[in-house]
Amino acid sequence: MANVKASAAVSHVGRIRSNNQDSGYAGRRLFLVADGMGGHAGGDIASAIATRRIAEADADYGTAPEAAAALEGALVAANRQLAETVADHSELTGMGTTVSSLLLEEDRVVIAHIGDSRIYLLRSGELSQITTDHTFVQRLVDAGRITAEEAMVHPRRSVLMRVLGDVESSPEIDSMVLDTAPGDRWMLCSDGLSGVVSFDEIQEFMSADAGAKQVADRLVKASLDGGAPDNVTVVVIDVGDPPAPETPPLVVGSAAAPLAFGAAAEPVRARGIRLPTLRPHPVQETHFEPDSQDYFDELIEEDARRRRRRRWMWGFWIVLLVAAIVTTFVLGYQWTQTRYYVGEYNGRVAIYQGIQQDLGPISLHELHTETTIDVADLRTYDQQRVEQTISASSFSEAYRIVQRLEDSVD
Repeated sequence: MANVKASAAVSHVGRIRSNNQDSGYAGRRLFLVADGMGGHAGGDIASAIATRRIAEADADYGTAPEAAAALEGALVAANRQLAETVADHSELTGMGTTVSSLLLEEDRVVIAHIGDSRIYLLRSGELSQITTDHTFVQRLVDAGRITAEEAMVHPRRSVLMRVLGDVESSPEIDSMVLDTAPGDRWMLCSDGLSGVVSFDEIQEFMSADAGAKQVADRLVKASLDGGAPDNVTVVVIDVGDPPAPETPPLVVGSAAAPLAFGAAAEPVRARGIRLPTLRPHPVQETHFEPDSQDYFDELIEEDARRRRRRRWMWGFWIVLLVAAIVTTFVLGYQWTQTRYYVGEYNGRVAIYQGIQQDLGPISLHELHTETTIDVADLRTYDQQRVEQTISASSFSEAYRIVQRLEDSVD
């Protein structure tokens, strides 16, 4: 079983932003980073709501598949809660948040991810980026139209293609289950770190012989030294023995402050510390209206992909429903054919296979055996029983009923 040896969560408003729209959570088994978007429309509220809702999934599940279902379900529930909040507070329209979350279960790690926050793994001195950014520039990188280095300085590097919020009722969430082992060091971060500190620098800090808290502090400081044009949040988890002692979950960033809406929200947002600007260029907002044809092409493709996914999902559920109905009918019909009853046919006692009822034009019974016993020769009581039919669970039971009727005639 993989234990959490140590963990840490650190969040900073950065050198330009006036409020912290990031949230971080370091719990007993669950860890996450959420980066809110929407500016003063409620990015801080979005990340806080999502973090608090997803944190409810911090529990033991017994198996990795159960943990994966619970974690992905928590993100979907957070998305629904964000949409409900926007419905109640129209001034928050457009708010959303990224989420990168990690849950340890036995010797496995369950990951659920949407947006451009990231999860890294340091194993045996080698750093790997585990998650893929859901951004416009990442789509360009995947298509081979720009390099990863060009993506770092692309003017539209902050444009998100997928987030939790009031955009999609069923957001597409990346989920995976990976092995983990003692000695692994996991790191979750907002793009305030990955957009400023290079991969090689992150690997250097992560490889240092230092504790989780010290590594997290150094990573945040590296972002600040690089200008920190955005909020920066880092969560570091060390896997190994002995397990860390039980402590209350650590919540940082906007999720650590009380939620406030409308005019009351301004004091909450004003709590951020504004540091001197070290970079002369303006801060790029997460969403804006670009004039790039590439961007619009990607948006069209993204919409088409979502429509295809929706059609596939609808088709899947329709096929599943039809299959369930057909299976139920076939099994039901097969069961009816195991039943028999004694009734009347052309004035004589007969054995029928099936049950008396019909299903629309489909008959659920058929004549099986016609006897030579005239119903009129039976006692009045037996005549009434035959006319109303006598049920039997098998042909042998129906045959015994016919024999008894025949004996009563004699």
